[in-house]
Amino acid sequence: MSKEFVTNDFSEITFGRKSVREYDETFKISHEEMLEMIQEATTAPSSVNMQPWRFVVVESEEQKAKLKPLIRFNTRQNATSSAMVLIFGDMLCYEFGEEIYDQAVAEGKMPPEVRDQQLEAIIPYYKSFTKEQMNDVVKIDSSLAAMQFMLIARAHGYETNPIGGFEEDLLAEAFGLDKERYVPVMILSVGKATEAGYTSVRLPAEKMRV
Repeated sequence: MSKEFVTNDFSEITFGRKSVREYDETFKISHEEMLEMIQEATTAPSSVNMQPWRFVVVESEEQKAKLKPLIRFNTRQNATSSAMVLIFGDMLCYEFGEEIYDQAVAEGKMPPEVRDQQLEAIIPYYKSFTKEQMNDVVKIDSSLAAMQFMLIARAHGYETNPIGGFEEDLLAEAFGLDKERYVPVMILSVGKATEAGYTSVRLPAEKMRV
């Protein structure tokens, strides 16, 4: 059953977010709710709707033990969180292009002729990318989904912590993925906070406008 959001107040979801690194290790997020949050997170935008984000949910003690030596200085989050969500970008995401666009047609969101025109242009274009170009595309798009997952988790009453310090060359293979295809983007810890966390300062908007 779908869980109601704890809050729909955007200011509470965003401005109230703090950096939390310790969680209630006795609390587990259900498989159903985790899938629901991932589904909600994947409403994030992506280039030509190729949806390159891929999620690995690490929640068992065995999986966490496998992750521990790969996350450097972030072992407290690993030990206490309900789960560590590994977010990868799929370098061959365009292989799902036909399925994605067929679904759009089936749901009446796109006429068949537009689907055909789009796929004829998009798939060869993506295949022409260099590895570096594709890496940039999937990381940007997957980062949008990661941020959305953080906001969704908070709306569900949980806290998250984004982690960029990990062994990038080892992460995919450690969890049975092809490291040439699946590029690690970031790791998110998620769970019920047991600490208030801390806020950090932000420069004023006028400083950011160039």
